[in-house]
Amino acid sequence: MSLEKSNKIGVGTATIIGMNAMIGAGIFGITSLLASKVGAAGILTYLFAFFAVWFIAQSIARAAYLWPEQGSFYTYTRQWGGHTMGLIAASAYLLGFLFAMTLLCRIIGEYLHNLIPSVSAEVLGTITLTVLIGLNMMGAVLSQIGQYILIACTLFPLIATTFLCFTKMSPVNLNPFMPYGIISVIEGTRVAIFGLFGFESVTALFNIVEKPEKNVPKALLYALCIVGIIYFFFISSIILAVPLTVFTSNPDATIPQALQFLFPDYTFIVHLINFAIISAMLGTVHSMIWAGSELLLSFCTITRSPRLQKLVKNGTITQKTTVLACGLIIFICFKNIHNKDLFFTLTDIGLIFPYITTMIALLFQQAEWKSGQNIKTILGLTTACIIFGISIHKLIEPMIL
Repeated sequence: MSLEKSNKIGVGTATIIGMNAMIGAGIFGITSLLASKVGAAGILTYLFAFFAVWFIAQSIARAAYLWPEQGSFYTYTRQWGGHTMGLIAASAYLLGFLFAMTLLCRIIGEYLHNLIPSVSAEVLGTITLTVLIGLNMMGAVLSQIGQYILIACTLFPLIATTFLCFTKMSPVNLNPFMPYGIISVIEGTRVAIFGLFGFESVTALFNIVEKPEKNVPKALLYALCIVGIIYFFFISSIILAVPLTVFTSNPDATIPQALQFLFPDYTFIVHLINFAIISAMLGTVHSMIWAGSELLLSFCTITRSPRLQKLVKNGTITQKTTVLACGLIIFICFKNIHNKDLFFTLTDIGLIFPYITTMIALLFQQAEWKSGQNIKTILGLTTACIIFGISIHKLIEPMIL
């Protein structure tokens, strides 16, 4: 028993793992769009997104505890929708995941364009994506040291930008607070939630955490709170310091461009922040292409297709071939979808759909109703459906106008 316990991790380690899963480069892509679409009220939008994620995460953690098997969203959804519905949920999650990576590649191109203005962001993004796919094809993955460098490259610009912007904050930038109306505050949630995706990774820790029923929800709470606070101050500092016109005149404005406007004499620091953000994004996409290939490989193993199972068994479908498949999907999306706002919409639809199908599975468990656990599930399901509905509306809006 002592040996088994020694292999388990505590709440502290689980919290750090959760933070690493959530703190990602996505936060650097949402702030300018959030400010341009919502205005200063984007602070409220982020808070709504945070509480929505909190209730969704609690529900998914509960599902992971009840069904700790391979397949995650496929396994959860299968409990009520069967094999076909499970595959649909798993496919949606994979597609949402790949849309998110494509969006990051597009944002990387914009950040690199700041450094190399003579080359278009489209070309720089294409080159970046090609190189990252090639590295993954060669089996190059981030080492443990690389992971530490990645988290440092993410935290440094978050903390440095927050500190710099708070020295320039002015209540004048809060007026007008809600220039596009209260509806924009709710609609902006589909953008704000992008920076919090990854929380579902924490729920995979049940098999390695001591007293998982008690400690995984704790780790999830601590990780969400710490990351949520960091993000809140980051977004708030930018909105309080940068005049809204900077973002409305250019919705694609990067964080370094906003900082250069505020601190024209701090060129070195701004370039350093720009370099750190680019490094964080590159590391994130590099790691996530590999993670996406593992998701696809897992998808191929859980499907009932004899052909796919045979291809996996005889070694035709391997990690390398799934890397190539994921890379091709990202590349096709990158070359054919140019609207960043559409990427946020597609990512939300892909990722939130399996969240919803997972929470529905909990509603079919009588014990959950008796224990009162489904109060959290209903709250999570309600907020998820609101964001999902907004994303669907944004997707079909051009077709009905």
